[in-house]
Amino acid sequence: MENPRSLNKFWIGSCLLMFGFWYLLIYAYDWSSLSLPGISSLSLDSISTENGNQWSTSNTDWNLDSSNRTAEEDERERRCRGRYIYVHDIPSRFNADYIKQCRLLNRWQDMCPYFANDGLGHRLRAGWFSTNQFSLEVIFHNRMKHYHCLTKNSSKAAAVYIPYYPGLDVARFLWDPANAARKDADAKDLFRMLKARPEWGAMGGRDHFLVSGRITWDFRRMGMNLTDWGNTVMVLPEARNMTMIAIESSPWDRNDFAIPYPTYFHPSSDSQLSNHQSKMAKQKRRFLFCFAGAPRPNMAASIREKIMAQCAAAGRRKCRMMECRDDKHNCMKPENVMKAFESSVFCLQPPGDSFTRRSTFDSILAGCIPVFFTPASAYVQYLWHLPEDHASYSVLIPEGDVRRGNVSIDAVLSQIPKARVAEMRENVIKLIPNVIYADPRSRLERYDDAFELTIRGVINRVEWLRKEMSEGRNESGEFDLEFSWKYYTFGSREPHEWDNYFKKGG
Repeated sequence: MENPRSLNKFWIGSCLLMFGFWYLLIYAYDWSSLSLPGISSLSLDSISTENGNQWSTSNTDWNLDSSNRTAEEDERERRCRGRYIYVHDIPSRFNADYIKQCRLLNRWQDMCPYFANDGLGHRLRAGWFSTNQFSLEVIFHNRMKHYHCLTKNSSKAAAVYIPYYPGLDVARFLWDPANAARKDADAKDLFRMLKARPEWGAMGGRDHFLVSGRITWDFRRMGMNLTDWGNTVMVLPEARNMTMIAIESSPWDRNDFAIPYPTYFHPSSDSQLSNHQSKMAKQKRRFLFCFAGAPRPNMAASIREKIMAQCAAAGRRKCRMMECRDDKHNCMKPENVMKAFESSVFCLQPPGDSFTRRSTFDSILAGCIPVFFTPASAYVQYLWHLPEDHASYSVLIPEGDVRRGNVSIDAVLSQIPKARVAEMRENVIKLIPNVIYADPRSRLERYDDAFELTIRGVINRVEWLRKEMSEGRNESGEFDLEFSWKYYTFGSREPHEWDNYFKKGG
């Protein structure tokens, strides 16, 4: 006869084994890999008892988390459809390595400090930085790294971004004739590499774009003499298909577009931006108009000396003048420039070495109404960022009238009714988000800044080009390049009152 004590041990051991088996089966096994027909789409928290109470246990978190992830992915897909950007992966020799050579970028100024804080420069105070006017390509690239609709699938992309820094590339050799032959080398190598990639083949590069932090004329060397100014980035065959973005575009070319120069203000929150707008709306403005700049005695067509003379004639109570001569460094200090603009109703923006000025965007940032002397300074440039109704936010005084002494700037501005001035200033302050680049390390929620508007402009252009290709058309190639400014600004090639401003050699 078996020992009862041995039987008890057997049954106790068996019960413990069974308990352990069922415990592991129910609680330890990952059932998420299994699904049953008919209920695979249900989550546990949707299964109810007869009295209507829902099950809710910590063991269902995996399913809730999965549902949340799916919902987030669906929302991102909905939000980003038609807005995805694919970024080419290119060697650092075409971007980051240029920053390492920062001491070669300017013979007269150390550019290295300007690349701190993702290209914003030295921090002055919350939201404000000592930003160099030629830092845009670095700022833009760092913003792109945090763009909310990036994709690694180029077939989903609405546009393809090339993170090349052409401005920093060419700046190394602009004042170095001994190395002139190297000015074109990197661009040619890069384009040769991109052209061999499948992403290029999709549209022959027409969906590609790059951003330069310098003006278009630094990339349009036409002659065979390598020591002539600039390189050939924008006239290379591959570039003719791409959308080329710069701080100043050519009015006589169909594939380059201008976006705002970087200002000193890079807000990291909506409140920083809205608080600045409120401050500018309440700002006391002692001067009717102001000018910050230097004369251009070696440029026969320049009207700067005429403008400075008119400012002096108006008197110190009416016109605030900041001379930016080589022996004065007032204009190198952001606080001095902004103080002058914030205290003035109108800010004069004559052409300098080229059509455009960074000062235009500093004045808008200050709530100061810009006064232009040619439509080439803004109206045909910043089509994605400034209103079509240029009279709503600015004044145009023909440069020819100033040159011939036929107009008084003081008289023109004084005759604008106060109510009209107030309305224009309000419109200028509303434009501030359009012309600033938010801090790349943060994100604005309620505003589209210059970066976002640029992405929108590029995508719309690529959609238009894609539609043309599908229909076998090439509308933008059917008109003379001389009329590009007119076609893109007005959608027409008919005679226009501004034609005289854009006559080549005129």
